[in-house]
Amino acid sequence: MQMTKSTLRQIEELTLNHWQPLSTALYDGWVLRFANGYSKRANSVQPIYTSTLDVHEKIITCENFYNSNQLSTIFKITPFVQPENIDELLQHRGYTVVDPTIVQLRHLDNLETPEPVDIHIAEQLTDEWLHHLCRLSSVNEESRKTMTQMLQNVRAHTCFITLSVDSQVAACGFGVLERGVIGLHDIITAASYRNRGLAEQMILHLLHWGKQRGAQSSYLQVVADNAPARRLYKKLGYTDAYTYWYRVQKYTN
Repeated sequence: MQMTKSTLRQIEELTLNHWQPLSTALYDGWVLRFANGYSKRANSVQPIYTSTLDVHEKIITCENFYNSNQLSTIFKITPFVQPENIDELLQHRGYTVVDPTIVQLRHLDNLETPEPVDIHIAEQLTDEWLHHLCRLSSVNEESRKTMTQMLQNVRAHTCFITLSVDSQVAACGFGVLERGVIGLHDIITAASYRNRGLAEQMILHLLHWGKQRGAQSSYLQVVADNAPARRLYKKLGYTDAYTYWYRVQKYTN
């Protein structure tokens, strides 16, 4: 995959498609996403398309939108934001920077063959997979209900995967395939099973699933200060494509 700005912008669109909110509002080129406050990606403004209204008024209107839903106002700042100076404008309004994150890519040529580990794959969301994800991620019941709706909203080809050791689920994650690209999400290993290469093998199985169905490349997102995950993804052949972060104004009653 050639890393032109146009190509990377398409990857950004896929990241939004593959992590769906519960509802969306379009506002003069900006996409406002809402999901009961579960995850910043699904509860933030995506200013990725050209707009025509006064940007200062638009920011205030977005704040009113989120405040009326008792949510913090969050803007996702990528290399594709419109207008280009919105990060500076938000800084002047007192917004703080949260969770600098790196989007990484790799081709699926010369994909390593995974080891024959105990893998289970479902192409539709199941209660069992969701149970294991929530258990490994310490997701509470209220957030589980929100996550269930979010995942059911995904309109691309999905793959929900678990890896078991001695009949115990030790790792899980999911992939979404669209436009020849498979995105990896919620890759997690139980603490007692880490540093055993399980996540690496599970990801290889996910990538082979995608490649067999036409994927030519893959993306994932990793928080910049997550050194263990970055080491794993580097070993798997992923390289940095672009960085984003969130600008956050905390909700106060």
